[in-house]
Amino acid sequence: MFGSGSSTGHDNSGVSPVRFVWPYGGGEVSIFGTFTRWTDLIPMSPMEGCPNVYQVVVSLVPGLHQFKFYVDGQWRVDEQLSFVSGPYGLVNTVVLTKDPPQIIDSETPGRSNMELDDVSVCPEVIQGLSAADLEVSRHRISAFLSTHTAYELLPESGKVIALDVTLPVKRAFHILYEQGIPTAPLWDFCKGQFVGVLAALDFILILRELGTHGSNLTEEELETHTISAWKEGKMHLSRQIDGSGRAYSKHLIHAGPYDSLKDVASKILQNSISTVPILHSSAQDGSFPQLLHLASLSGILKCICRYFRHSAGSLPILQQSICSIPLGTWVPKIGEPNRRPFAMLKPNASLGAALSLLVQANVSSIPIVNDNDSLLDVYSRSDITALAKDKAYAQIHLDEISIHQALQLGQDANSSYGFFNGQRCQMCLRTDSLHKVMERLANPGVRRLLIVEAGSKRVEGVISLSDVFRFLLGVA
Repeated sequence: MFGSGSSTGHDNSGVSPVRFVWPYGGGEVSIFGTFTRWTDLIPMSPMEGCPNVYQVVVSLVPGLHQFKFYVDGQWRVDEQLSFVSGPYGLVNTVVLTKDPPQIIDSETPGRSNMELDDVSVCPEVIQGLSAADLEVSRHRISAFLSTHTAYELLPESGKVIALDVTLPVKRAFHILYEQGIPTAPLWDFCKGQFVGVLAALDFILILRELGTHGSNLTEEELETHTISAWKEGKMHLSRQIDGSGRAYSKHLIHAGPYDSLKDVASKILQNSISTVPILHSSAQDGSFPQLLHLASLSGILKCICRYFRHSAGSLPILQQSICSIPLGTWVPKIGEPNRRPFAMLKPNASLGAALSLLVQANVSSIPIVNDNDSLLDVYSRSDITALAKDKAYAQIHLDEISIHQALQLGQDANSSYGFFNGQRCQMCLRTDSLHKVMERLANPGVRRLLIVEAGSKRVEGVISLSDVFRFLLGVA
């Protein structure tokens, strides 16, 4: 970690004192980097009263610097700071401006978490992003999306799965589970058209309906209840959802292969959906279309990252730290007015409570935390399809099974969606740059990143794909 020194100021040569901190202990700790030409080691000393925290002040010129720590004979990087792969393996990086901001080290002894929450601990922030830089970044991203089409989203090979509306609902969700997919378009053979999408939210509503006293749908009827019959009943059910329930569209939201990426993204955002089927029909009336792909914000974001990968400097906003820009949903601070409560649950909360919160708060996932609000797991809408395994949904009572137990039921589930590198919880730090967050969200199956405090993993907020696109496009 690092911070700017405040006692010596700037000298005539334009260099500034920068404090580097290694807070993870060790016997002998040193640092070296581009500022020593990767040759000389600079010894670091324990801080007074805190022998496990090492520090050193180095005079640096403005610009980009790379460095590594040498701890007890081993090269180390601080993963809480930005790092890249270079000639010396993984190395930390720091950008020093002409007037570096005063940084309060998040590991400095004597400061409580509450005090740290009252300041911006953002060593990677490039201060002073102008309105012009913001507008330039948004204009270039918008221009790219407007001049590239959904055709670029189509994979070279792969499969897309559609479900016939005459399938029983039970069988449909077994297919979603077995194929490891959260949604599937619906095909009506009589109409010769795709007529909708079956998603995890449908299964959630069905389970809640089954668990409701006086429900018209029984477990036995679920065996034969068709998708089309459920969709008709859903129109009535949706009007009974308390709070944020909204009317469901009667028409399928779709796009063509030659629609612009901006149009596809706008349809997803405007309709609050996760995917848009890309359809193409050679018939003039559009009948019997071919399903080419299911477009998502993740795929569009991947196109953006790939296109600007070697010209990220043309988008000044990408270097901003996420805590410095209006992005995502953050846990309200004590006494902060007019802030929507942040949905979190304990692992012993009931599955019924989780499903109700997913629907009423209109969120796609809920962090599961301990008594200190440290992240333990996450329960997402898509996790509900795991209950199709061995007909678990017919053997449980929503208010009697905990979230922890429900997650254990699906621990052997196909993890081709909602996971990345075998990890359920996708996380980032408030100091991460927007560029770094975008690269992570562009990975298949990742729809959100939980913002956590370094070390404690205390949940601080969440950033979703839709949050990023609304910010990049400047839409509410």
